[in-house]
Amino acid sequence: MSESKIIDESKQGESLMVSAPVSPNGKKLFLESYGCAMNFSDSEIVASILKDKGFTTTKDYTEADIIFVNTCAIREGAEQRVRKRLTDFKKIKKTNPDLIVGMLGCMAERLKSKLLEEEQLVDIVVGPDAYRSLPELIETAETGQKAVNVLLSKDETYADIAPVRLDSNGVSAFISIMRGCDNMCAFCVVPFTRGRERSRDPETIVKEAQDLFDRGYREVTLLGQNVDSYLWAGGGLKKENLTKEELQNATTFAQLLEKVALVHADLRVRFSTSHPKDMTDDVLHIINRYENVCKYIHLPVQSGNSRILEMMNRGYSREWYIERIAVIRRIVPDCAISSDTITGFCSETEEEHQDTLSLMESVKYDFAYMFAYSERPKTMAERKYEDDVPEDIKKHRLQEVVDLQQKHSGERTREGLGKIHRVLVEKVSKKSDNRLSGRNSQNVTVVFPRENYKPGDYVNVLATSCTSATLIGVVVE
Repeated sequence: MSESKIIDESKQGESLMVSAPVSPNGKKLFLESYGCAMNFSDSEIVASILKDKGFTTTKDYTEADIIFVNTCAIREGAEQRVRKRLTDFKKIKKTNPDLIVGMLGCMAERLKSKLLEEEQLVDIVVGPDAYRSLPELIETAETGQKAVNVLLSKDETYADIAPVRLDSNGVSAFISIMRGCDNMCAFCVVPFTRGRERSRDPETIVKEAQDLFDRGYREVTLLGQNVDSYLWAGGGLKKENLTKEELQNATTFAQLLEKVALVHADLRVRFSTSHPKDMTDDVLHIINRYENVCKYIHLPVQSGNSRILEMMNRGYSREWYIERIAVIRRIVPDCAISSDTITGFCSETEEEHQDTLSLMESVKYDFAYMFAYSERPKTMAERKYEDDVPEDIKKHRLQEVVDLQQKHSGERTREGLGKIHRVLVEKVSKKSDNRLSGRNSQNVTVVFPRENYKPGDYVNVLATSCTSATLIGVVVE
């Protein structure tokens, strides 16, 4: 099974639309995003900046004056898809030489010279902390010069920019609460592409959540590379620079989660992603205390073997992680848990791979994102370790992980049968106009008859049947 079939890429490469600004400048923008939720959130920031400068958007890249691709570099497969897409756009320039093609996001720093000068696939390269400079960079590119800004920032959070909600269903929205990452996991490029951690003023986050609720949204997802590291003491000061008194008075992630939950009982709150070593019991108690904080945690394990985890620089052992799962089950008994898993990391043996499978059997994740290891430039793993597990073995182990996870996902879904689920209606079902689709608190998709309900409504659904990943039922009082 290929990587693209393993991870959820339902929105990868979609064109993103925003309503026209009041005073358009006549230029059309085509914006395409790849990768994680943070990238899609960043695309909303880009759209807001350019909308204010008069750009309108189009879903037809052949009529665009500017094409931006927001890129992901965390997996080799994602990077290859972006490169192919840029090659497609380069062909259009033969018939439209005035077309400007730009690359945004995580691939920017590493590939700027190669894609600008050597392959000449792009005219603009902009890193994730430099989106405010886009209008000036576009002006430079329009003169025929190459335009680049990949500088990382220690304090940029875009807190003052109201993101434009791209292709929104009007029900769910992302809120970025922090940027960057300090964890330095051996396999990960994020610290090099997104810089150091910095948190956003909690009052701006609560204000954004309130504004979304007032506009009819009923669910927000708080985003960060590691939300559990969120800490605000004013001015974005780092934890190590705080006095004892400042640290005691700082806003933690648990406190932020509660502030957003209190915006309104009908505003559902999700968050992603958590790091096992940083998730506190305080967060779990907030999840359990508030009905509108979803009972779902994404807690990436990456490997079930302690030696591999140490090589990955994850900061916990197999035993520690299993104990953390036990605490979650105790404090939030109905919590769904998902994970990330990497197979074939440097020097992984068959026995160590079996440790991953046995940990999965112990936890029984509701779902997971699963990958074969691919070496990424600049990472600790590239510098220190040999990528010595043959590709065929990586893929074989990956398939074993996928097969086991599919089994567990089916079991978890079936546990929802015969139960009543509070579902937030999101959209018309893909398979039938007579059915609606939404998710329950545990992030499971639930499908039910349309009747007179609409997106944004809450309904109680009795699950009467299911597929491997979807509950099917009827609305009850």
